[in-house]
Amino acid sequence: MSPFQLTRTLPEDATGAALRADVLHGLSRTPKTLPPKWFYDARGSELFEEITALPEYYPTRAEREILLSRAGEIAVATGARTLIELGSGSSEKTRHLLDALPGLEVYVPVDVSGSALSAAADALLAERPALSVHALIADFTRELTLPRTPGPRLVVFLGGTIGNLLPTERAAFLRAVRELLEPGDALLLGTDLVKDASVLVPAYDDRSGVTAAFNKNVLSVIDRELGADFDPAAFDHVAVWDSENEWIEMRLRANRALTVKIPELDLVVHFDAGEEMRTEVSAKFRQDGVRSELSAAGLELRHWWTDTEGRFALSLSAPPARR
Repeated sequence: MSPFQLTRTLPEDATGAALRADVLHGLSRTPKTLPPKWFYDARGSELFEEITALPEYYPTRAEREILLSRAGEIAVATGARTLIELGSGSSEKTRHLLDALPGLEVYVPVDVSGSALSAAADALLAERPALSVHALIADFTRELTLPRTPGPRLVVFLGGTIGNLLPTERAAFLRAVRELLEPGDALLLGTDLVKDASVLVPAYDDRSGVTAAFNKNVLSVIDRELGADFDPAAFDHVAVWDSENEWIEMRLRANRALTVKIPELDLVVHFDAGEEMRTEVSAKFRQDGVRSELSAAGLELRHWWTDTEGRFALSLSAPPARR
């Protein structure tokens, strides 16, 4: 068997169709919204890599610290022979786990980008020729069918990305992950933790303006893909801490009244001066809340690890043992 397999579970135009649906729905409502997944074209991915290196943006460093210090414990606790990563991207952080799992046979990265999957697989196999990689072009927020691989299997969802899902979406996602797990399997979940707004807000509104460019990039994506005439300069980047919902909201605020045409959707959208459009929610968590959400999905929290400053957490959960 080839050490690399690539399986497409999304139709060829699934990404374009999803973009059209999300833009039509989000810009036809009040208040206007756009999902954060549309930040990530090639330019958006480059900008996000810059964000992870900013002094204000702590989550990537904090999560890496936990992975480096706890990978051995994760390996002992799971004994995984298959590692499945949802939203794998470049698979950069996962290398710490790949190196720590002595019995690992198969890595299953899941991402919507076939080019990202292929590039990551090439790099991994050059370093680890004994590893088998079965990549899936798939949307992890939809029903997911996994290839047959040896167990125990460890599903990982890193980066605090679960915080981009609204509570009802998180509940549906965790239930869907639970359905994928067989006895002996486990879920490793990355969650950013609640902390003071003086730390949180700068992580999403850095002084050098990289996050602002990242936020506005969604407008460039819509312009390019749907023929729209958004002017990114007509919008200002905004990041606010919602203490009631315990999440950061990123928004784009129109700095003047304007009208945007989106020919691909036959849509005309008006913005008043000062009107804000939400482009991202990034929820922050507490241990009890994570435990409760996992339990509601049929998962039992087994391990909880944080970085030394208590900013970020990795949790390991599994289906309850049969009695």
